[in-house]
Amino acid sequence: MFSPLEKRKVVIVVMTGNMLLDFSGPSDVFTNANNCLQSLQSADGYEVLIAAPTADRKVIANTGVEIHCPYSAMEITTPIDTLIICGNDFRESSVAKFTDFYKWLSKINTGNTRRIASVCGGAFTLAKVGLLDGKRATTHWDLSDRLKKEYPGVLVNANHFFTNDGNIYTSAGVSSGIDLSLALVEEDFGKDIAIRVARKLVFYLSRPGFQTQFGNLLPVYESENIAQKIQYWLIGHLHESLEVSRLAGEMNMSTRNFTRVFHKETGIPPAKFIEKLRVETARKFLEDTDIPLERIAEQCGLGNLVSMRRTFLRHLMTTPSDYRRIFKTALKDAGIEDLLINQSPEDINTV
Repeated sequence: MFSPLEKRKVVIVVMTGNMLLDFSGPSDVFTNANNCLQSLQSADGYEVLIAAPTADRKVIANTGVEIHCPYSAMEITTPIDTLIICGNDFRESSVAKFTDFYKWLSKINTGNTRRIASVCGGAFTLAKVGLLDGKRATTHWDLSDRLKKEYPGVLVNANHFFTNDGNIYTSAGVSSGIDLSLALVEEDFGKDIAIRVARKLVFYLSRPGFQTQFGNLLPVYESENIAQKIQYWLIGHLHESLEVSRLAGEMNMSTRNFTRVFHKETGIPPAKFIEKLRVETARKFLEDTDIPLERIAEQCGLGNLVSMRRTFLRHLMTTPSDYRRIFKTALKDAGIEDLLINQSPEDINTV
């Protein structure tokens, strides 16, 4: 069915409401792979088809750009080497217009498609038609909890930039589609070609780190949530010992009732919340300042360097020094470091 003498057909379906890089990134990877293969006088390569999930072939990106695709996905009836669903449209009003596309996608199987992949919210589209049932999958870190809730049969792991289970490949947010596409090129034509493509795109062949490092450890709570009510006070006292009884006192509650209400409203015990808040505060210092690591550990209540390193590895899968190297702001501090050093702990959260 998949003849080695033919170009590998890559169908990239552009969902509405997506980011442009969701589909343009993978498209550029496969197109540049063709260029690299041609420079080596190889007849191998990809036939890249950009398709819309609607019959009119039109897609509106969340940037407002209207994309006129050469194909509608439903027009493609011949075998596909690699199918990639890029992004998703979560608007309730858009569900009806995708009916035909979902019918088409539900017929995709190993008999007519060698590999099936998704970028970012595209995992929801695969899950909707049952392609992720019982499969390991990932999606954008900000969507992982929603994917778990809406499709409990999917084994969601939000740590990785991309993952695969059999012939199903899923990737995290936006640029992770490039990570995945480079891995697919390496799988098809070897590491040397994939490296050539990565260099052309000024991109890592295998990007260091984990998606966890980009997400927030703590969600944004409603104003009435007990965590939101006490968080402002906590930030100014992270360098102190914070027993649950002290937090309960600040809320004029008994320790037992505070612990019960806190766990019910946040899903985690107070001690775990405080640890995550300390890490979130420390990572902000690492991103925005050159304050020494020892001072950050002390200021955020993370103990010494050894204990801060251990805590960062547990939550972010990286060390404080590596986190600073990767995520430190590209802009000059413009005085923020001196301001923070001279502030009292109670004022830190106002910067």
